[in-house]
Amino acid sequence: MRTEQDPRSTAGEVGVAGDPDSGRERGVEGGPLVVLVGAPGAGKSTVGMALAQRLAVPFRDTDADVESALGMSVSDIFLEHGEDHFRAAERAAVLAALADHPGVLALGGGAVLDPDVRAELVRHWVVYLNVSSSDAARRVGLARDRPLLVEGPRTRLAALLKARRPLYEQVAAVTVDTGALGIEDVVASILIEHAGRVSR
Repeated sequence: MRTEQDPRSTAGEVGVAGDPDSGRERGVEGGPLVVLVGAPGAGKSTVGMALAQRLAVPFRDTDADVESALGMSVSDIFLEHGEDHFRAAERAAVLAALADHPGVLALGGGAVLDPDVRAELVRHWVVYLNVSSSDAARRVGLARDRPLLVEGPRTRLAALLKARRPLYEQVAAVTVDTGALGIEDVVASILIEHAGRVSR
């Protein structure tokens, strides 16, 4: 299921197709064509790489940017420096990528927790990859490389989704439910919305 949302709306409100204030009109010159947000296990990296290939543009993952900047994995950053240190580095990486990455950009699941990131995201064309906690837990598995999910991934995912879903919906122009769809179907859904956006 796909929904088009007004970037000024409260979470979950659906915008009117063709409205000049709708999410179709988002986009910052020099910024990403598409920004993907969603919970761990939503498929942001996998979908993002496939989408970038179809659009013939580069793909970028801000978790990878943080790892490159700090010289260690996300799990090691959490272990050695704590979540606050990671979030500060994540904020810097996301804002930098939103400013200059010209392709498809996938954000870490918790990037939307930062108010400055959310304020910037409403200027971009953001796709929320929605996933249920059960589907996310199945995809994530034991989650050894996901520090917030090491203890009881299913329970933690349910809690994360409950807390973050309103934030994902707040920044999204489009929502794609990924639970029952394969990667190619998700990509096709995004491409249809993107084509409608750029044709206006």
